[in-house]
Amino acid sequence: MSLLTKRSRADNSITRKKRKLLPPTDHTDSDAAMADDGEEFGGIGGAALSEPEEGTDKEDDEQSDATEYPRSHGKHGILDGLRDMQDAAELYQSSSFKLQIDALLPNVRPKTSRVAPLERTLHALFALFNQLPSIGAQHPLEASKKLLKKKGIAVPYPSPLPTQETNWKVSFDKPTNVTLVGSWANKLSVKGKDGASYGVDLALEMPDELFQEKDYLNYRFFHKRAFFIACIADAIQTKGSKLDLEVTYTCMSEDPRLTVLELRPRKENADYDFSSLNAHIRIIPTLSPTSPMPLHRLSPLSSNVRSASSDSTTDPLSTPLYNNAILTHFTSQPFILAALQLKKTSLAFPDALTLLRLWANQRGYTSGGSLCVHGFQDKGLFWGELLGMLINGEDTRVKGSRSKKRKPLGGGLSSYQLFRGALDFLGTHDFGKEGVFTRSAQGSSKIQPGDFSRAHEAVLVDSGTMVNLLADTPLNSLDLLKADARKTLGSLDQQASPGFDPFQESFLQDLRDPSSRFDAVIRVDLSSAQFRDLSPHDALDRGSAAHAFMSSLNKILRRGLGNRTTAAAILHPASSPRPLTSTEPTNHRFIHIGLIYDDEHAFRVVDHGPSPDEADTEVVEAFRHLWGPKAELRRFQDGRITESVVWDASTVDEKARIPTNVVLFLLEHHFGIGEEKCHTWQREYDLLLRLPSVVSKLFAAGNSGAIGFGGARQAAEGLIKLIRGMDEELPLLVTSISATSESLRSTSPFAPVPMKAPSAFPETGKYQPVLQLVIEFEKSSRWPDDLVAIQTTKLAFLEHVASALLKTGHATIARVCVGDGSSMSVIEDQASLEVVTTEGWAFALRISHDRELSLLERIIKNKPVPGLAAAGQGILESSSANVQDALHAKFTLLQRFVHGPRHHRAIAALCHTHPAYAGTVRLVKRWIASHWLLDLHILPEVVEVMCAHLFVGRGSLVPQSKERGFALMIKFFKDWAWEDGALDVSLYDQDKTVNVHEKKPKTIAYSAPYSTGVWRVSTEFDKQGKMWTARGPDAVVSRRLRALAGAAWEGLKGMESGELKVATLFQHPVADYDFVIQLQHDAVPRYAQNVAPVEEYLLPKRAGKYANLLKQANAPHRPGFDPAGMFFADLQRIYKDSILFFYDSFGGDRIGGVWDIKLKQPRPFRVLGGFSSMPLGDGEKDKKGTVGLNEAAILGEIERLGSGIVKNIQART
Repeated sequence: MSLLTKRSRADNSITRKKRKLLPPTDHTDSDAAMADDGEEFGGIGGAALSEPEEGTDKEDDEQSDATEYPRSHGKHGILDGLRDMQDAAELYQSSSFKLQIDALLPNVRPKTSRVAPLERTLHALFALFNQLPSIGAQHPLEASKKLLKKKGIAVPYPSPLPTQETNWKVSFDKPTNVTLVGSWANKLSVKGKDGASYGVDLALEMPDELFQEKDYLNYRFFHKRAFFIACIADAIQTKGSKLDLEVTYTCMSEDPRLTVLELRPRKENADYDFSSLNAHIRIIPTLSPTSPMPLHRLSPLSSNVRSASSDSTTDPLSTPLYNNAILTHFTSQPFILAALQLKKTSLAFPDALTLLRLWANQRGYTSGGSLCVHGFQDKGLFWGELLGMLINGEDTRVKGSRSKKRKPLGGGLSSYQLFRGALDFLGTHDFGKEGVFTRSAQGSSKIQPGDFSRAHEAVLVDSGTMVNLLADTPLNSLDLLKADARKTLGSLDQQASPGFDPFQESFLQDLRDPSSRFDAVIRVDLSSAQFRDLSPHDALDRGSAAHAFMSSLNKILRRGLGNRTTAAAILHPASSPRPLTSTEPTNHRFIHIGLIYDDEHAFRVVDHGPSPDEADTEVVEAFRHLWGPKAELRRFQDGRITESVVWDASTVDEKARIPTNVVLFLLEHHFGIGEEKCHTWQREYDLLLRLPSVVSKLFAAGNSGAIGFGGARQAAEGLIKLIRGMDEELPLLVTSISATSESLRSTSPFAPVPMKAPSAFPETGKYQPVLQLVIEFEKSSRWPDDLVAIQTTKLAFLEHVASALLKTGHATIARVCVGDGSSMSVIEDQASLEVVTTEGWAFALRISHDRELSLLERIIKNKPVPGLAAAGQGILESSSANVQDALHAKFTLLQRFVHGPRHHRAIAALCHTHPAYAGTVRLVKRWIASHWLLDLHILPEVVEVMCAHLFVGRGSLVPQSKERGFALMIKFFKDWAWEDGALDVSLYDQDKTVNVHEKKPKTIAYSAPYSTGVWRVSTEFDKQGKMWTARGPDAVVSRRLRALAGAAWEGLKGMESGELKVATLFQHPVADYDFVIQLQHDAVPRYAQNVAPVEEYLLPKRAGKYANLLKQANAPHRPGFDPAGMFFADLQRIYKDSILFFYDSFGGDRIGGVWDIKLKQPRPFRVLGGFSSMPLGDGEKDKKGTVGLNEAAILGEIERLGSGIVKNIQART
């Protein structure tokens, strides 16, 4: 294991490093009042109850929680401090990590000052139990009728229930021993989740006289146990009325056979009110080592339940889980002794166990109120036994054990090292292939490892008690545990950054949310489930039909999904207590199936089965039984003929849904759960990235070639090849043509489509994106050294390219365009060539010339520019205004021609490496745009870089679906502390065309003019981190994005209850805007991309009252034309000093505005104040002579500017 092991030099000595691991006390004060998940019988540690001692001082008890350490002075003190720092770095990840652990541990343990009422309650219960009278033997049905009729208490007999023919009887006698067990007794209690209370386990040893030798057969023991626990409940309610406790039933591990009592205070009796401690008491029946039931009859392969349908002519089926459930009643004393010995062997064991259980609680391996991982409820013993195995090693005395491969770690490690050792073991060990047998101080029983492996899926056996702690834990849940352990180890190996803290992710963050945990989540309603092929024997062995159903479901999912997933776990809410009048627990109606994809196999279209000539015919029959009508015999190109299953997937979205379709089919085929009872959210996400069917049908009808991202890349490659073949017609050779458009790297929210006939589309669906290309010609002295002349030369070159393209006949439009309406500088790149191919694809070509950068830098540095006459080129003189123009031109040049193509290549490579990355970016862009922040405030490029941090340098831990990637980015935006520093993304490690490790990446320093952005997102070629964030978002927008992400995260939590509607995450609230501009729908050619378009506005309209004027055959082709977007840009440019505007660039029909709060304050009038003002006062002396913002005039002016575009303006009153 990858641990920094520090062992003691001698077993009988305590080294200096061990002394530093010695905790000052067993329990420290804590402000927390939440609980650990309950242990199985006994827990770790224990103490027998006795009468309370007199004279106990509460203040002394509280003072015992603190220890005074002597202070060091002088040179020795400094040396001790240095040694402490070195020890912390060696025994822990770092000194700061150790300090964080030291600060965390006291806050996850119970507060000792609140324990007194609990102790009084425990002593009162002890006295009560010792005074209980005996109840004579009687028929189990008669006994249960008496309790229910006289006391209102139902005896929780598990099925199969006793009958009138039952020839044995039940009785009651007071417990022979009452022992405080579990984590509370050993002072190992840990804060739980969702306000769950601390579990205080009280073991009541049932007298041997209540049982007979044959009681291990046919549920006789469990029926007698149920009567015992019902009598205890009756005694607490009647004879313990002064305690005023609420008594309920609850099932340990959700097994009806293991029903226990749960006691909670009613807050009416102050002496026994321990509600401030937030704890509950569990009454757990146990057996003594001298019980008459023989232990050798409880081996895993023994058959101790006979069902009515059993065939007497065949060998009886084994009942391993039934036997294991009985064995757990013998574990109190052995586990107490084991825990005490571990605390002596390893001083760091209590802290290591606390860290491990905290880690498990944050991931649902507990009994919290939220979704829990199936099979891990009440598994508190598992975590302590796991650490014990690592410290002491496996039991080498067990015949056939493979423990030689793993050596014990010993007791000299720190808590952090033990924690990492546990994660390392969980992340690498396969419980399904290799069982684990822990070393026991009581010696090993005569165990045959093969018996356990044949009887149980997973094996972790205590050699002294023969109890398998993983008997009812499915392999699917253990796969999820392995994935979580690996993820945490990867996190611990990373350095902390403003966007990531390994300590918080390991111990503090709640990671149970399914949307960010799984690549796909299916919520299943079990109300209509049919238990097809359910074995009655399996139900008897597992305790209930519901348990047998869950086991069958886990096995079917594991077989059906195969290597498509690395984990396919079932999650469900924790079971809740039930009243004493209820005999059976309530089964879960809803479960969640979470899938973590294996990117190599998840999306395969064909599942290959066995050959029909297979010698073992049972294999073929099992395959056909699993897949039913989907199984078919197929012959493949390599000549093989096999049983196969083929999944329909004609589009990328359908292929991404193959794993969930597998699950849906298996649920329908084997359990009768139709698709209408299952809820997946993938289709809802897919709809957000598609055009409405009304418009998409028009695009499909007008195009016979390839469309979408693949078609766009093909069209771009064809155009590039065409231009490269024009060398003889161009004055210089073309050296490279680079793409910079998001549509050509598959990250635009909507897939690009060609448009041949614009007249066939409605005004609200005529927008056609323009794909950007950058042309670079060979270096030549023929290029001028004059910035203005260079721009003119570019125009001439583009004219040559346009003429040549039109001659080829492959372009219907090729026209040169100048300017974008936002800049009038003559030294800034303004020229582009607009090309529309015969297939209907639109491109914009620009020319890059490396000489421009050096000339701009000369102006910035006030150096003479070659070729410029001082008198004749006054516009380029080195004035402050011209320097600002040069800075702006340089920044635009770097974005457009240097970082743009390089960024495009890196993102395209990332899309190829991680298929889920492109979908994640598209959803995140769509979400940001739907909240009116994309483009103006947040550039698409920075979104791509930020999403990349989920995929680079994370190995197999990257999300494999766009839905999970989207949820993780929402969580990132919610938690990201952008105020603390830059987000560093190793983006170009993924780009094979750039070797960033060969030498230090060449970066060009820049200064962003008028920079208002507060984000810093750095890469290898942009250490400043401002290339895509210099102009936004500012602090206001950044905080708003964080608030929106917080609201979206709360919405994603609705996946647990089934209330999540994905579309609501993209609906933007407008209550916070000072005014909202409603646009005419006909003026929004991108309206078809709106989050919630009205279909009425998407239908083609007649040009007049005559039907033949419906279409205009010669409608102009205007790629990239968006009057609403241009109007929004004009508003931002005109009113940027007084209004902050927001707009959804993807078909938004509203523009939101917020006044600058500073301008709303009264101020003295001055000429050229920079905003429209109006006199204030109206008789008020304090405002006389002052002016304020003239909101009505500005809104009126905006309405006039937007004539024909603006429908109305709604101002907030």
